[in-house]
Amino acid sequence: MKPRPKVVDRILKTLEECRTLCIVGHVRPDGDCVGSQLGLALALRQAGKEVTVWNEDRAPDKLAFLDPDHSLERPSPGRAFDAVIAVDVANVERLGHVADHIQERRWLINIDHHASNTRFGDVNWIGAREPSTGELVFRLLKWAGWPITPRIADCLFTAVSTDTGSFQYATTRPATFSVAGELVKRGANLARICHEVYQSFSLSRVRLVRHVYNHFRLTHNNQIAYLWLKPADFSRTGAETADAEGLIDHLRSMEPVVIACLFEEVAPDLIRVSLRSKRGDVDVNQVAVQFGGGGHPGAAGARIAGRPLAVQRRIIAALKHALNAAA
Repeated sequence: MKPRPKVVDRILKTLEECRTLCIVGHVRPDGDCVGSQLGLALALRQAGKEVTVWNEDRAPDKLAFLDPDHSLERPSPGRAFDAVIAVDVANVERLGHVADHIQERRWLINIDHHASNTRFGDVNWIGAREPSTGELVFRLLKWAGWPITPRIADCLFTAVSTDTGSFQYATTRPATFSVAGELVKRGANLARICHEVYQSFSLSRVRLVRHVYNHFRLTHNNQIAYLWLKPADFSRTGAETADAEGLIDHLRSMEPVVIACLFEEVAPDLIRVSLRSKRGDVDVNQVAVQFGGGGHPGAAGARIAGRPLAVQRRIIAALKHALNAAA
């Protein structure tokens, strides 16, 4: 185990004094977000706390096996909590409408691993060098002395695995394998997790993948691959927005692509941009920050108001500049 930061002592002392808790995550929750939320919620309930788990958007179907009790809920008005815990959330805007429903609280605890985190909590534990929030939650549970049951191990292993690209991304560290190994020892069902998360896709998801390969574009000597997803694409394929998670990896995996970019029209004149980089010297977080977003050097994103083609031109120009600066 790594040295215990002083902020963890403050978090544990705060939680000890609280009875009602709400664990919140970011819009369009991914495996790290959902796994961290549910793993922490299960541990806190075992510790005798009353725990609510809120997200603006529902979790992808492939993560439903982590939540047989249907703990994940949409936010509801009129609730008050002793503490709200935001996990895997880089800024308040990433909470979406959840932010409007967590004002009645004593404490806001912020646990995250994004370097772009704005430290919006009353207590902030930001492990910017960690590849996943799941690792931070795992350490919190260990330091607290809370039992890590097989269900918790499933949640945290899924969190760690998905945010490291199944341990393929450069952010993966030796300690990550140690955490994953201990979670397996504690009962994480590796076969089931791999089947549900990586080997089980709906037909609508497969139709979206076909859309990727039929409509992607290349520019800047084939170093930038980009794709648009519009409401009509979801209607035509029968897919939901959750089915789009991970599509950008199909663009990223092509050679000689260095940067993958996914544009998604989430509302009229509001574009969600996701970015991935395959090279350590090309930091897409710096690009995302220019547009009010953030993330990691290898994976970042932003929501940008504007006409689709205007947003595309601005983003592609910024990506070309980043590539030229690194050349």
